[in-house]
Amino acid sequence: MKRVGIVGNGPKEQLPNLLDYQEEMDFWIGADRGALYLAEQGITIDVALGDFDSVSENEYAIIEKHAKLFDKHPVMKNQTDLEIAIDMGLEKEADHFFLFGVTGGRLDHTLMNIQLLYPLLQQGKRAVIIDKGNYMEIFEPGTYSVELDGYFYISFLAFTPEIAGLTLTGFLYPLENQTIHWGSSLCISNELSQKKGTFSFCKGILILVKSFDAV
Repeated sequence: MKRVGIVGNGPKEQLPNLLDYQEEMDFWIGADRGALYLAEQGITIDVALGDFDSVSENEYAIIEKHAKLFDKHPVMKNQTDLEIAIDMGLEKEADHFFLFGVTGGRLDHTLMNIQLLYPLLQQGKRAVIIDKGNYMEIFEPGTYSVELDGYFYISFLAFTPEIAGLTLTGFLYPLENQTIHWGSSLCISNELSQKKGTFSFCKGILILVKSFDAV
């Protein structure tokens, strides 16, 4: 499985330590200011791309120095820099996408970035969003296992209007064949009652969020 780490230009304080993920990645893409974040952590940038309207001339020079490939795009375009970066990952035949620096800041960008997980799921790709205190992934119907991996809370939300047949086992608040809809808070802030739990459902697209209270 080929793994790509893509770093967007969200607020720097929301980033996890990217070095913790360095050994997991086959290549890194920095989107706009996200390329600067990679350079600042001493990570070689395989591709730096975007319009770079959020960096200064000095920061631009730093990015050029650390990037193997530089791909500049016009400011006026029909895609966000993150979407262009995802397309680049698809061209490189990545199977697993790790998206950093895509939450916080402007709410419209955060919501759009979450929606970008869906076309990747449709193409059979695995994609996750990771920031300083959260891990997010979306799932099609099926049965899955889940562990905390350093997080404390596990929440489930509807990405589509309805999730049918949701069953949670190994959780502090278990469920059996439950239907949840948009706007339901039933599955917020659950916890595992053992080291590993399972969740399953038969209809809809489900959001999984693992989180802890970052300080």
